[in-house]
Amino acid sequence: MTNNNTLTAQDKATLRTAAYGAVSLLAATGAPHRAATEGSIALTTATGLVGHVLAAKSKDIELRGRTVAELADHVLPALTAAVDLLGRQDPAEADNFRRTVLVAVEAAGRTRKGEPGPATVEMTRKITAALQPA
Repeated sequence: MTNNNTLTAQDKATLRTAAYGAVSLLAATGAPHRAATEGSIALTTATGLVGHVLAAKSKDIELRGRTVAELADHVLPALTAAVDLLGRQDPAEADNFRRTVLVAVEAAGRTRKGEPGPATVEMTRKITAALQPA
């Protein structure tokens, strides 16, 4: 099993940026405050190595971009990098990360009025694709 100590500070920053970035992308497609809250709560419920990394108080999350496209250009590759990184060290933690992000995306994409809108569905598809190992 991968130990939290075997991840570099940059590795941890990549995981946090990818996970919280996915929530930010979903927030950009609908009700931003609700999506950010629900998605972040889901991320903080993670367990295992991923849970420890995501729960750590840190200022290393880099969510830059003035547009959704710029944010996506940064976050989607970070998601793939995070899965690849964890997959090389501990495939079970890679699966844990993937499931954690997908739960957060589902939570962030929920609306009070029923089905998620087309923009949310499409962003969810892009995030899910980015979570597949290279």
